[in-house]
Amino acid sequence: MKVLLAIDGSSFSEAAIAEVAERPWPQGTVVQVLTVVHSPTPMALDPAFVMAAIHVDQLEEQRRLAAVLVSAAAEHVKRRGADISVITRVLEGTPKEVIVEEADEWNADLIVMGSHGHRGFRRMILGSIAGAVVANARCSVQVVRAKHLLHDAQSAA
Repeated sequence: MKVLLAIDGSSFSEAAIAEVAERPWPQGTVVQVLTVVHSPTPMALDPAFVMAAIHVDQLEEQRRLAAVLVSAAAEHVKRRGADISVITRVLEGTPKEVIVEEADEWNADLIVMGSHGHRGFRRMILGSIAGAVVANARCSVQVVRAKHLLHDAQSAA
C-alpha cells in the first residue's frame, strides 16, 4: 500500500502524522511524507532587484525548513511502524495541485492530510486545500480532524 502523508507544519498536520504513525498498516506499506513549498513570485521587481534577492532568500529558507519538517515527520512515523518504509519529498507549487499530481504520479492508494477547518468567509478567502484534494484526487483521501484544534481555531476567528 502507498500512503501519501501531506503536511504543512501546522498542528492540524501533526494530527495527520499521529494518525499515520499509530495506525496498523499492512506489511510492505510505503508512506511518502510530502510538503509543498508555496512561494508566490514577488509582485514587482525594483531596478536594483532587491525584491528578487529577498524572494530567493525566502524561498531557500522555506526549502530548508521544509526538509527539516518532512524529516521529523518521517522519523515519528518510522518509530511507530516497524513494517513500513518511509520516504520524504519536498516539492514546489500550489499545494492543492501538487498533492493531487504527486498522488497520481506516485500511484498512491491513500492521501492523509489535516484540515484547518476554515468556514464561511475565511474559507472563501483562504481556500480549502483539503477540500480541493478530496474533490480532485483519484485515490481515497482521509482528512484528519482534531476536534480540539478545530474548536480553538474557530474560537480565535
